[in-house]
Amino acid sequence: MTLDISIVPSANPRSAAEVTQILSDPGFGTYFTDHMFTVEWTPEKGWHDARVTAYGPLTLDPATAVLHYAQETFEGMKAYRHADGSIWSFRPYANAERMKRSSHRLALPVLEPEDFVQAVDALVEVDQRWVPEAGSEKSLYIRPFMIATEAFLGVRPSQHVTFMVIASPAGAYFKGGIKPLTLWLTEEYTRAGRGGMGAAKTGGNYASSLVAQQEAIGQGCDQVVFLDAQEGKYVEELGGMNMYFVFADGHIVTPATGTILEGITRSAIIEIAHQAGHKVEERKFSIDEWRDGITSGEITEVFACGTAAVITPVGTLKWDGGEVQGSTETGQLTTEIRQRLIDIQYGRATDDFHWMHQVTKA
Repeated sequence: MTLDISIVPSANPRSAAEVTQILSDPGFGTYFTDHMFTVEWTPEKGWHDARVTAYGPLTLDPATAVLHYAQETFEGMKAYRHADGSIWSFRPYANAERMKRSSHRLALPVLEPEDFVQAVDALVEVDQRWVPEAGSEKSLYIRPFMIATEAFLGVRPSQHVTFMVIASPAGAYFKGGIKPLTLWLTEEYTRAGRGGMGAAKTGGNYASSLVAQQEAIGQGCDQVVFLDAQEGKYVEELGGMNMYFVFADGHIVTPATGTILEGITRSAIIEIAHQAGHKVEERKFSIDEWRDGITSGEITEVFACGTAAVITPVGTLKWDGGEVQGSTETGQLTTEIRQRLIDIQYGRATDDFHWMHQVTKA
C-alpha cells in the first residue's frame, strides 16, 4: 500500500435515523454515503493527494477532457456485512486487475491493485455504518471510477487524471424480485467489435447500449441481447450482464470473452459450476442454437449475471417477428449456483475459493 490517505470527516453527515430509514429500503444507486475517496495523477507527480472527504459535487472546467472524449473507466463491486458484524468485499483484486486492463485500453494511468483496494477499504471503513445489516441480500455497492480531468480540447491522453470511489447502499437490482427476465434481441445495434472497447469497463460501452435498451423496453422487455458485430449471429452479452445456458445433460455454455466484458461474477460462476461437477464451455454461441435449444428442450435453463443483479433467470426471448418461450420459473441449477455464491458473499458458507477480503473486524 503506497497511498498516504488523509481523512477529513464530513461536517454534515446524515443522522443515524436517516441512515436507518434509507437502509430499510435503499433501492439501487439512489442514495450515497457521507464520504468519497479521491486521488489525482499527473506525469510529474504520479498518484498524489489521496483523501477521503465529504461526498459532494465536483467542480469541472467546461473543457475537461472526459466531457468531450469520454476517457474514463469504472468498476462495480460490493461490500457485505457478515453475521458477526464484520465487513467483507468480494474479489476486490479481480476488480483492480480489470481496471488495469480497462485503463490500458483507454490510455489512462494504471492504479496498482494494492492501491485500488486500499482506496476502497478506506472509504468503506469510514462509511461502515452504511453497510446494511446481515440477514438480507442488501449490500453496499461500491463504484470506483477514473476520469480524464485535464482542461483541454486536443485529442490526446489527458495529463491530469482523477480516481474516485463512491458508495451506495443497495437492495434488489430488479424491483420485481427474482423472476425470469424477458429479453429483446436487437438486430440493428451492436455493442463492440474486434479491437474495440467491449472488454473494457468504460461508460461508452454502456452509452452505446441505451438506445437498444430503450427499444427493448418499448417491446415490453426487461433487457436487450447483443449479437457479434462481424457476423451478427453470435450471442455476446446483455446491456449490463453476462449470459449462461444450461443444457439437459448438465453442461453449461457461456459466450467467450474478447469483445465482451470479463465479468467478475461470470468467472466466479464458472468456478462454482466446476466445483459442483458441471462442465463449462466458453465458446461462440449462436442465436439459432439458443432458439433451437429452447424449442427442443435441449437447453433447460438460461440465466444472466453481474455484480448488481448477481444471478437472474431468463425466460422469454423476443425479436422482430417472433419469440421463444423459456421457463417461467427459476431453474434448479440457477438457484443452486446463485445460493452458493451469495452464501459465500454473506459469510454463510465456507469460502473455498478465497474470494472474500476483510475490510473491518467484528
